[in-house]
Amino acid sequence: MKKYFVTLLPVLILSIQPDSPTSGAHQTGLSSVVSASLPAAADDDLKPTMSQEKVEQLVAKLLTTYHYRKVRLNDSLSSKVWDNYLEQVDRNKTYLLASDIAAFDKYRTQVDDALVNGDLSAGYELYNVFRKRYQERSGYVQEVLKKPFTFTEDETLNTNREKAPWAKDAAELNEIWRKMLKNQALELKLAGQKDSAITATLTQRYKNLDKAVSRVRSDDVFQMYMNSFAETLDPHTNYFNPTNADRFNQEMSQSLEGIGAMLQEDGEFIKITSVLPGGPAFKSKQLAANDKIVGVAQGDNGPMVSIIGYRVDDAVKLIKGPKASIVRLQVRSVDALASAPPKEIRMVREKIKLEEQRAKKEVIEITENGKPYKLGVINIPMFYRDFEGARKREENFSSTTNDVKKFVDELKGEKVDGIVIDLRNNGGGSLTEAINLTGLFIPKGPVVQVREQTGETEVYSDQDPSVTYDGPMAVLVNRFSASASEIFAAAIQDYKRGIIVGGQTFGKGTVQTLIDLNQWLPKEPEKVGQVKMTIQKFYRINGSSTQHKGVTPDIELPSGYSAEEYGESSQPSALPWDQIASTQFDMSTTLNDKILSRLRNSFESRLKSDVELKKLSQELADFKKAKENTVVSLQETKRRKERDEAEKKRAALKKESAEDPDGIDETGTPTTAANDKDKTKKKPKDLYLTETGRILADYIIAVNK
Repeated sequence: MKKYFVTLLPVLILSIQPDSPTSGAHQTGLSSVVSASLPAAADDDLKPTMSQEKVEQLVAKLLTTYHYRKVRLNDSLSSKVWDNYLEQVDRNKTYLLASDIAAFDKYRTQVDDALVNGDLSAGYELYNVFRKRYQERSGYVQEVLKKPFTFTEDETLNTNREKAPWAKDAAELNEIWRKMLKNQALELKLAGQKDSAITATLTQRYKNLDKAVSRVRSDDVFQMYMNSFAETLDPHTNYFNPTNADRFNQEMSQSLEGIGAMLQEDGEFIKITSVLPGGPAFKSKQLAANDKIVGVAQGDNGPMVSIIGYRVDDAVKLIKGPKASIVRLQVRSVDALASAPPKEIRMVREKIKLEEQRAKKEVIEITENGKPYKLGVINIPMFYRDFEGARKREENFSSTTNDVKKFVDELKGEKVDGIVIDLRNNGGGSLTEAINLTGLFIPKGPVVQVREQTGETEVYSDQDPSVTYDGPMAVLVNRFSASASEIFAAAIQDYKRGIIVGGQTFGKGTVQTLIDLNQWLPKEPEKVGQVKMTIQKFYRINGSSTQHKGVTPDIELPSGYSAEEYGESSQPSALPWDQIASTQFDMSTTLNDKILSRLRNSFESRLKSDVELKKLSQELADFKKAKENTVVSLQETKRRKERDEAEKKRAALKKESAEDPDGIDETGTPTTAANDKDKTKKKPKDLYLTETGRILADYIIAVNK
């Protein structure tokens, strides 16, 4: 049976990188540690197997034949694959020298031929050179860490080496590493560690990295090399070696059982790929996709153990634990500024409860133009469906549509003036539920189009002519509303059934299938892995793709998340936006362009006059500008000031994600993190939900005129 994926899924990649750049002691004179010429081959060099050569040919054939993006193996594609591989092997350009890159440049236009011929020599040769350069760097690190760092020198470090050139010689590479290590030491010092503890922490950190590199096997290199090819087609196409294929099939969402998160190895870090609705991580609102866990501690007083350089399985052993026990995580936030320190998060482990992943409702009151409005809010964390219960025709089986229908009926009984569907941070789920949920708000009709690689298009429709709710509604989305969320929001927008409010959505409009390669190589005695491949694309009923662009709200609220950094459009190999023929559907006549224009004008007026909105908009603009600066000071006094400023600027993002522990509650009373244990206090004000309520109230006023 084929497996289809319409949500944001993890990509398992293995490469070894140093921590973000840093500095301290002066150069130690080890400029001769790295030679200018390529290291000689050694007996312990990793080598490809005959089975991997067959798999290389098979994967190349499958992806060029059946992938949605019709590609040809040529020199242009070959160059992109080689650049991808260099990035995966040495992402921060901190091991290989410019002379290494030049020596291997002859392979740049040969990868296409190698894929067809089952030739893996280039990939393995480069990785074996990297291993030797790593050992040389490891020796340099050990030497530098013998002396404590000083933080009085006025030095800086650019933490982003994406556009930096490769180091021309060992002396230049040593200086890069000196600053990198100093930066790491300064972060630990600012966290309260003494010199001896700093040295011990960094020494252990690099021992972990040494161990991780020593455990890299031929399978790992092969996966890295094949993904360098697969991910040139699109970011959701991947090859999994047998070990990672098994892990993938066991659902990585269970790997962090106890806190409820999905994770993967990302260089030397353990990265959160998604947070499971209903778990401690989700409820804390302190962990997000792409955050990196750098340390784990047990209980309230246990020592923080650095997990930089750990493999996923080893990290899981520390993070998992008995129900009701405490775990503390040290985390580098995805949205943190370069100078911001890692944050510590305390959580109580617990079993993930299915009911807490389900939709919830509440009623809020909004006063607009002096008149109170009672609005129902239905929050949907994910599109869930009990397929087994549905198959058995069980009454009231668990599903998003069943739960929302019940809530809508209850809200109608409470005489609400309108309903808000909150899809913020909803990464998708069941396509069936996205279609059925849309059907609650429209008469029967098309909801989404799905196009095959062959060009054939199928229209998926709601067949139920009944409408559960036909009153005023708004859909609240943000940059992390993806896949099934985008299908629902797009359909509501195309039918003009409700107002879409918030931020531009993620833009994942593709479907993947999982292929067991042993089915194609039945004579291979051992497992050879799997390929996850993009085979279909979603289109709105108006013919526009949700891919890349996502859904643009009717009214956009201020946001700190840019399309260049977050979402599908931030991926260089993302499939492009395009358009096909529209389907036939009947739009609602209640919401028209004239009313939308009036709503936008009202919002723009509030954006200029409302104190909280003005402040939020300015704070987010300041944050975006600050995030562009990746240079940090290595002088302690300056760095402390940078850190304090960074935390102030980042506070605006907490408001965007409805997490504002130091904000204003619904009564106007300041709240602080210290008050979290006070169960009588009201939750902090959600500015985005409040403004969506105002927009919906304006809509109600407009249609009743």
